[in-house]
Amino acid sequence: MSDGRHEGGRDASPDAAVDFATFVDLVTLYQAYASALDARQYERWPEFFIDDCVYRLQPRENFDRGLPLATMAFESKGMLKDRVYGITQTLAHDPYYQRHVVGTPIIGRVMGLVIEAEANYAVFRTRQNELSEVFNVGRYVDIVHRTSAGLRFASRICVFDSEMIPTSIIYPI
Repeated sequence: MSDGRHEGGRDASPDAAVDFATFVDLVTLYQAYASALDARQYERWPEFFIDDCVYRLQPRENFDRGLPLATMAFESKGMLKDRVYGITQTLAHDPYYQRHVVGTPIIGRVMGLVIEAEANYAVFRTRQNELSEVFNVGRYVDIVHRTSAGLRFASRICVFDSEMIPTSIIYPI
């Protein structure tokens, strides 16, 4: 799963069996992440990651070709915290609400304390006095570490399907 170029974006044969507790922990991580963003609790967002992490929002075409260009790219928890500061303190924008619908994660590999997983997502956006709209659709390609604080993302790549995106993606996907 690490290169994203296998058939259908999924590993057909996992390297290790996944126990139920690990699966439940992973589902809980995915849902807590989406819930925090939907509740606009952006200060919680960096806490879903390890310190030396990667977060990218990247078009499918670039991801599939192994090209590095991303719409958003952060390379540490500190950079995520800077983004939160920007969102909450400095950016001037029309606020909107997001609602994440996240599919059940598919675990590709488990290697000791490291889990490779993917899940489809759809994010809807609602602006004040407007109808909700489909905002961003794609899949999460994740590397998750088991830490003393629970599961945390080491890498979350949000691979969006559309070649066209809104001009202003403010909040994390």
